[in-house]
Amino acid sequence: MTERKGTAKLDFLRKIEIEVQEKWEKEKAFECDAPTTVGESTHKNKFFVTFPYPYMNGRLHLGHTFSLSKCEFAVGYQSLKGKKCLFPFGLHCTGMPIKACADKLKREMELYGNPPQFPDEDEEEKEKPETSDEFIIKDKAKGKKSKAVAKSGTATFQWDIMRSLGLKDQEITKFAKAEHWLEYFPPLAVKDLKLMGVKVDWRRSFITTDVNPFYDSFVRWQFITLKERKKIKFGKRYTIFSPKDGQPCMDHDRQTGEGVGPQEYTLIKMKIIEPYTAKFKSKVFYILGALNYNAHFDKHSKTIYVVAATLRPETMFGQTNCWVRPDMKYVAFETTSGAIFICTSRSARNMSFQGFTKENGVVPVVMEILGQVLTLCISGFHLKIHLPNSFL
Repeated sequence: MTERKGTAKLDFLRKIEIEVQEKWEKEKAFECDAPTTVGESTHKNKFFVTFPYPYMNGRLHLGHTFSLSKCEFAVGYQSLKGKKCLFPFGLHCTGMPIKACADKLKREMELYGNPPQFPDEDEEEKEKPETSDEFIIKDKAKGKKSKAVAKSGTATFQWDIMRSLGLKDQEITKFAKAEHWLEYFPPLAVKDLKLMGVKVDWRRSFITTDVNPFYDSFVRWQFITLKERKKIKFGKRYTIFSPKDGQPCMDHDRQTGEGVGPQEYTLIKMKIIEPYTAKFKSKVFYILGALNYNAHFDKHSKTIYVVAATLRPETMFGQTNCWVRPDMKYVAFETTSGAIFICTSRSARNMSFQGFTKENGVVPVVMEILGQVLTLCISGFHLKIHLPNSFL
């Protein structure tokens, strides 16, 4: 083992660093006030620099230091040239990652106790299904490693992630409240930045969210002004949506799934044409009965479609068959038009958030039907394919 060399030189430099930083603090070296006399300020002798607010779901890391150094060197250089330099600093606390982490801690305590006793890795692997029906569209332009993964490392549970930050179990419990994150991490970020020696005017520092009424009123003013000038308006667009939180979920707001983007599909409606088989007719009677239809079958029958999705609707002109997975449970649900759609429950759920059902996010399931039963019911009779108008 190589013996470590003396640290006298390092200790001496560290001593100078501490002394100089104390002097800066005492003399308020980086505080920059507005000019008090006319003509004192011109564009030539002012310099202003900002840094994107770092997110406060953890401590700052080397990546922040690397990016921040560009601002730091620039403001230092311009200051040496005699310019009045202003470097404010914001700390980002809005968005879903903090709330998602707090909610995850709550769920872990509910499931595994406080402090939680997590299952062994082997048991966890057994619980995971071998196959998944989920198909997630990834934006290939995005990196494979998300910011959330970069911060959490290989830890699976949020409690373990908090432990990796050096927190004790009794402290971690407090983080189940999202507000506690706002109180805990921002002061640590300021402390670390001061140790780095950044030339920030800390009087001009803030955290986002409505916890800070000044920043909140500033953002409100922006949106009200833009709306009055008809630069923004209320409407709908395709986006990633979190049913759990009831709101759109932007890329960096997610605890997992960063880089996933909206994917446009074309629905192919395959109408089941009469006369129905006896077996299917009994199923239809069941559907109509569940919808409080008890009159004659032919008079009150609803249009029923087997619905599939495709990324290549132009190929549907040559369609000869439709495959049904025999071991999958499909659902029949009523749409806003009164028609019955038969599809997977996942597809029905997605459609319910896009105006296909009367109540947003609610699937009015009439019945569930196993794929092999559905196949036996409709086997041997015709399906009529409905393509979008643009492809007809």
